[in-house]
Amino acid sequence: MSETQPLELDPGTPEIDLAQVSKRSVSGVLSLTSRTLLVQVTTFLATLALTVFLSPEIYGIFFLVSSVVNFLTYFSDIGLAAALIQKKSKVIKEDLSTTFTVQQILVVSLLVILKIATPSIRSFYSISPEGIYLLYALGISFFLSSLKTIPSILLERSLQFNKLIIPQIAETLVFNFVAVFMAWKGYGITSFTVAVLARGGTGLVLMYLVSPWHPSVAIKRDSLKTLLKFGLPYQANTFIAVLKDDGMTILLGKLIGPVGLGYIGWASRWANMPLRIFMDNVSKVAFPAFSRLQDNKERLKRAVEINIKYLSLAVFPIFVAMGFLARPLVEVIPKYTKWLPALIPLYLYLYNAGWATVSTSLTNALNAVGKIKVTFKLMIMWATLTWAIMPVLAVKYGFVGVSYAAGLIATSSLVAILAAKKHINFSLVASLKSPIIASLGLAIYLNLVRSLTSSVTQITFISLGGALIFTSLVLLIEGKSFIKKTIKLFALRK
Repeated sequence: MSETQPLELDPGTPEIDLAQVSKRSVSGVLSLTSRTLLVQVTTFLATLALTVFLSPEIYGIFFLVSSVVNFLTYFSDIGLAAALIQKKSKVIKEDLSTTFTVQQILVVSLLVILKIATPSIRSFYSISPEGIYLLYALGISFFLSSLKTIPSILLERSLQFNKLIIPQIAETLVFNFVAVFMAWKGYGITSFTVAVLARGGTGLVLMYLVSPWHPSVAIKRDSLKTLLKFGLPYQANTFIAVLKDDGMTILLGKLIGPVGLGYIGWASRWANMPLRIFMDNVSKVAFPAFSRLQDNKERLKRAVEINIKYLSLAVFPIFVAMGFLARPLVEVIPKYTKWLPALIPLYLYLYNAGWATVSTSLTNALNAVGKIKVTFKLMIMWATLTWAIMPVLAVKYGFVGVSYAAGLIATSSLVAILAAKKHINFSLVASLKSPIIASLGLAIYLNLVRSLTSSVTQITFISLGGALIFTSLVLLIEGKSFIKKTIKLFALRK
């Protein structure tokens, strides 16, 4: 293949047409959710086990060190990967070679910086030698992950998420199994160190098996210039997001200490788990799908509405159930009462996650249609609010103040909704009517039966009853046609 020969995204056809986009988008979402059912259950159980076996302090150290490496990860890409996915025209070989080469130069440079900065990091946070080994392990995993970028891009552009999910499933299973087993054996923070390395190696091998690609080193000026037109603004958004989240976590590690950070990490991890299970999968499919639909305004509008509606139907009832059942579960699960101080942060992070369900979907759509400057302004707003409010409340109220700030900042997502409406003529009422009304009904039911939550068995039956009530309310609101529409939608994957 020559450097400028287009890479066929769908062998035998010149372009992926709109019908294929619909089919592969729905298929991708179903693949990323249904095929990861085992992963979802494993992650849930592993998180529960790790927070039983490990202390809030150890959990906080893992949360802190992960944020340090995540912060560095931002600088490993200048938006080229996203530019390849979003690119309207076909990707050529020189695009891939340029992206790969530039990324590896950046990654290696960052690993050198990480090594040089290690003594300062260790001294500033008083991290133990075991914590530093974890830092190095995450750095190695960071390098291994960078080698998967191009094979992953090729699968995402062609919307072949049924293949992309294979290494992701293996990575999650390996990480959680190793981490839980070693934590059970009493290895503490070293559990994460070994698990991170095992995950990185497994994912790299499997990614190249499902999406073979021969790495080539080259930097083509024209290709780099074209990709940077979208890539740099996109990466600027990513930088603001990283500064807002991981950058703030790094600061909070000093302000509220490892224990306080452990409570915040526990609360945010549980509150965001439904988003990691559903929204991450949907967003991964939505970005390339919306990109293909950016010239068809009516189909784009419908796609955005469907995205928000079904995502909200999936996560809103979970948020409500977690809000009412978290305390009973903490009190009945052995060795779990140590997390009681984190309940207030959990409630506020659930509120935050509810807003994120909508705002993240909309910013994803704006990026896909090239409105990168709009999302940049939104990121600036959220980052400014985070750095202006969170440190102040953290100093004044400790880790609980951090969660208060998260709740206040989440409400600003109203601005994102208004901004998106200017460019995409979607109906938020049509998308959220059923999820919100049904969730309110679920909340009333759970409030009435909250006194019957003195055992895991009772909580399980109450949860099943809540699921039945929520589903019944959705069908009552949407009418009989809802089932037919859903079946028709999902039938597109065939």
